[in-house]
Amino acid sequence: MEFKKGDIYGTHRVISPKGVLPQPADVIDNTMEIYDNEVLIEVHTLNIDSASFTEIERRAEGDIEEIKKIIMNIVETTGKHKNPWTGSGGMLIGKVKAIGPNFEGDLRVGDKIATLVSLSLTPLKIEEIKEVRPEIDQVDVKGEAILFQSGLYGILPKDMPKELALSVLDVAGAPAQTAKICKPGDTVVVMGGGGKSGILCCWQAKKQVGVNGKVICVDGFKKSLNRAMSVKCADEYLVVNATDAVAMYNEIMEVTEGELADVVINVVNIPNTEMASILATKDGGMVYFFSMATSFTKAALGAEGVGKDVNMLIGNGYTKGHANAALQVLREDERIMKLFAELYA
Repeated sequence: MEFKKGDIYGTHRVISPKGVLPQPADVIDNTMEIYDNEVLIEVHTLNIDSASFTEIERRAEGDIEEIKKIIMNIVETTGKHKNPWTGSGGMLIGKVKAIGPNFEGDLRVGDKIATLVSLSLTPLKIEEIKEVRPEIDQVDVKGEAILFQSGLYGILPKDMPKELALSVLDVAGAPAQTAKICKPGDTVVVMGGGGKSGILCCWQAKKQVGVNGKVICVDGFKKSLNRAMSVKCADEYLVVNATDAVAMYNEIMEVTEGELADVVINVVNIPNTEMASILATKDGGMVYFFSMATSFTKAALGAEGVGKDVNMLIGNGYTKGHANAALQVLREDERIMKLFAELYA
């Protein structure tokens, strides 16, 4: 069989506009005949990223059939699942169906894998949506997808259910980056701390800051905060609406005795939380925007507007070793493993 030669980054799949990479592209080629360096995946489940699913669900007014229609329409129109309102995607799990002869990697046909690159750049074809699980942002499908040579992946662990592993791997960049930016003795605020990535970030931050540091878990919902409290992943727990910058500032000022935070980690899945993050951070501190609902313009101009000299880090979903680091949190803490198994498996 003759295979066409593929580019490492998948640019051969870009239909429009020409000259861009698959992620920013509007439309990509989702024909499922693989190039010489691609992998064909039989897709089982999509894990839509939280900001994206929240927006789709809002537009569908919670109607499951309407959610299915929106997802199908996105994929049929663009060749991938790139949410037109948030620009984000998610990730998938599936089984390796075929491997191009020039693909470099340790994959074999039949391996069960999770893609660790965004659905917003992954060629995808959905034949049928079998089930939508809105409470965990997951969608079971019958379909196929393509992994490029540059595409990151993880072979699914055998010591936990695949849906559980998928839900954790989808946000693996957040706790891994948290480990890099939090130092012993730091005061860390995690906004959206009661969610999936929030709990992982709180746990990782607590490990990094040690006994002389402090982790403050902030969430807009008491129910979410109770989940975080049940696994004891922070030192303080606050219910604050992250879109209310002044309330956030006042609460963090009080709980830190006027010091504010060395590091603020934002994993909130709704827009307009930039200023709350910035005001909660001390001058010279770090704001880590992991949320895909973040606006660079609002963050940059907002910090300037209030005279805040803070470092701002964009949440790259990839950092070396992030997949193993995130799964290791569950292996090290039975409480989180049990909670996540109840929620996601």
